[in-house]
Amino acid sequence: MALPVVIVGAGLAGYNLAREFRKLDAEAELVIIAGDGADFYSKPMLSNALAGNKTVATLVMKPAEKMEAELNATIFARTEVVGIDREKQMLMLSDGQVQAYRDLVLAVGAEPVRLRLGGEAADEVLSVNHIDDFAHFSSKLEGVKRVVILGGGLIGCEFANDLLARGIEPVVVESAATPLPRLLPPQSGEWFAARLQAAGVRFVFGALAGAVHHAGSGFEVELSSGERLQADLVLSAVGLHPNNTLAEAAGLRVERGTVINRQLQTSDAHIYALGDCAEVEGLFLPFVMPIMHAARTLAQVLAGNTASLTYPAMPVLVKTPACPTVVSSPAAGAQGEWQVNVSEEGVDARFVNAQGQLLGFALCGAATKERQALLPQLPPVLA
Repeated sequence: MALPVVIVGAGLAGYNLAREFRKLDAEAELVIIAGDGADFYSKPMLSNALAGNKTVATLVMKPAEKMEAELNATIFARTEVVGIDREKQMLMLSDGQVQAYRDLVLAVGAEPVRLRLGGEAADEVLSVNHIDDFAHFSSKLEGVKRVVILGGGLIGCEFANDLLARGIEPVVVESAATPLPRLLPPQSGEWFAARLQAAGVRFVFGALAGAVHHAGSGFEVELSSGERLQADLVLSAVGLHPNNTLAEAAGLRVERGTVINRQLQTSDAHIYALGDCAEVEGLFLPFVMPIMHAARTLAQVLAGNTASLTYPAMPVLVKTPACPTVVSSPAAGAQGEWQVNVSEEGVDARFVNAQGQLLGFALCGAATKERQALLPQLPPVLA
C-alpha cells in the first residue's frame, strides 16, 4: 500500500501546495496536519481586517471540512506533530497516534519574535500571527482608545493604519530613525511616516521597549529613552523567525530557516519545506509571492516531475492606505546607491548599481504607478 504525502501546516503554504499537487495527481493519498482549526484564510488579511470590518467568521474563506472534500485529503485539525522518526518515515502526533509518510512537507511557518521585556505585565503583550491570535486581539478592542505597537516594520505599520479605522490611536515604537527600515531608504521612510502621522499614527523613533507595567485598567510601556507610554493594549510586531523546532529535533540542517535546495528538499531526501520556515540559498522570504512560486515547484517534484525553484522579482505591497507603498528590495549586499526623487505626491526611490542597472525600488504615494514599468527591469531574485 502506497504511503501518503503528508503536509504539516494548513496556512497559505500548506494549502497552496495541496491545491497545486492535486492538479498534477488526483489520486495519491494526501494528509494535512494542522495545529490550528485548519480553516482556509489569508494570513496577510489579518493586518487590514479591521478597516474591512472583518470578523474571524468572515475571514475564513473555506472551513476545514470543505477543504478536505475539495482536496480529497485527510485533515487532522488541532493536532501537533511532536516528533519525526526519519528512519521509519513516521510522525508522532500529540494525540498519541502515529502517521506514516512517503514524503513529508514542513509548511509550519514562522513565529513572532518575543521581546525580553521586564515588568509584571510583560506576559500580557499581544501578537497576531494567525487567526486565533486575531480573534483574541479583536475581542479586546471594545472601548480601547490607544494601542502601543512595538515595532515599526511591515506588520507594525499595517496594524497601525488598520487601527485608525476603529478610531483607535496607534503609537508605534521603532528603534530606527524611520519606519520600515529594512524596506525603505531614509528619505522614503520620512515621507511614509509623515503620511501616517497625518492620518493619526504617532511614532516614537530611536527607542526600545524595556518593560510593561499595569496602570489602572491599562498598561504603561517603559522605553529605553525614559519615556513612559500609556496604553489600553500593547501589541508586539517586531518580526518573525522561522519555526525550526521540528526540523532541529529531527536533525535536519537548519541555519536561519530549515535549509532546502532548489527542489525544496531538506537534508533528508523524503522531507521538504516551504514557506516562512524555509531558507533556500541563504534567502528567507516570508511573503506571499515566494510561497506561490515554491508551492508550484514542489508540487511538480512531489508528482515525480523535474522542477527547480526560481524567483522573479517579487515586489511587496505594504497595506497602508494612508500611504500606498510598494517595495522590491535589492539583494542583500548588492552594490549600488539609492536615487531618490521626492515630490508632494510621492517618493520614487530606485537602487541602481555603478553600471546604471536597476536592482530595486521603493515607491510611495503617486509613485506606485511606476511599478509595472520598473518591474521588467529588475533582475530575478533567484535565477
